[in-house]
Amino acid sequence: MKTDKKTYVYIGITLVCVYLFTQYWSAAAEVLLLAVGAAMPLIVGCIIAYVVNILMTFYERLYFPHAKKTIALRSRRPVCLVLAFLSFVGIVFVIIKLIVPELVNCITLLVRQIPAVFDQLSDIFKKYDVLQRFFQEAEHTVMAENTNLQELATKVVNWIVSGLGGIMGTIGTILSSTFSMVVTFFVGLVFSVYLLVGKEQLAKRTRKVMQSYLSEKWVRRICYCLHVLHKSFRSFIVGQFTEAVILGVLCIVGMSIFKFPYATMIGTFIGFTALIPIVGAYLGACVGALMIVTVSPVQAVLFIIFIIVLQQLEGNLIYPRVVGSSIGLPGIWVLTAVTIGGGLFGISGMLLGVPLAAALYQMLRHDVEKRTTILQKTAETHEDEQKDGPSDQPS
Repeated sequence: MKTDKKTYVYIGITLVCVYLFTQYWSAAAEVLLLAVGAAMPLIVGCIIAYVVNILMTFYERLYFPHAKKTIALRSRRPVCLVLAFLSFVGIVFVIIKLIVPELVNCITLLVRQIPAVFDQLSDIFKKYDVLQRFFQEAEHTVMAENTNLQELATKVVNWIVSGLGGIMGTIGTILSSTFSMVVTFFVGLVFSVYLLVGKEQLAKRTRKVMQSYLSEKWVRRICYCLHVLHKSFRSFIVGQFTEAVILGVLCIVGMSIFKFPYATMIGTFIGFTALIPIVGAYLGACVGALMIVTVSPVQAVLFIIFIIVLQQLEGNLIYPRVVGSSIGLPGIWVLTAVTIGGGLFGISGMLLGVPLAAALYQMLRHDVEKRTTILQKTAETHEDEQKDGPSDQPS
């Protein structure tokens, strides 16, 4: 088998790229992070467009599906796009409406109880003369070492000033980051609208570009991989949302049965945080326990036990079956993808690990089935040749 010159060129380019990538990894990582930061509004827009597109395609299947009139066809995309964004905003608004007021009340109760806690601590200090002994020992240390009180006061003032400067710097950083996030979100929102309005034209132009620079074989492979990835991510989002709703309803029902306070609000919040695979419910449970402790610490402990049991049930039975079946991935591989993705990339790894694993699983299964079919046909052909061989020989 002769090797083409292009093969040697590709191998040489690959080796050079691998060497440069490993030798200058830190510089490449900085450039990559800079590029990702600059393109963050576009990335956010793509994410928003992908999520809203699920709702938009759902409405497009219902909005005059068999219409042949020009008015219905022209109005389908803008009407369904508006309905999709309104539905998305409505879901977010309902969640905020159910959660934020009760969360503010919880923080208010905690703030009101802080003085009582300090009074209890003060009583304890007075009872055991802790503060008095502390000041006596401090005074003895200062007198023993002949410390200059003026110098000490200067250091304390400098420390307070530096602390205030740090606080102001932190506040400035928070305000700057918040403003940057708001701008990024709105730019991404506008970009998502453009993507959704002309998604068919964008897909056609992208395919033309690939056909201009790649062979038809590679175009088919890329389109197949993108189709599998799209199917996996779409099924994962729908399945994850379904699982979050199931968990939220179970939490509300269970808390109502056991008469825990803030049942509706905490159940809704846990259902919202359950969009993060496996660990999301625990994050919501921490906030729920913090709210319940303002009413009864004993009920807060019982609530934590209830959430642990419910989360074990959900993580081992409901999640692998609901999400795993929707994306065509066995339950054991769902847990494996969440564990490995979370260990490597944290929450983002948990969100991306399951659909990526599902896509790789589907492509691997398809390739194995294809190769198995080829091997079976080859074996059958070989058997037929062996059977026909002796009959052609002279007796």
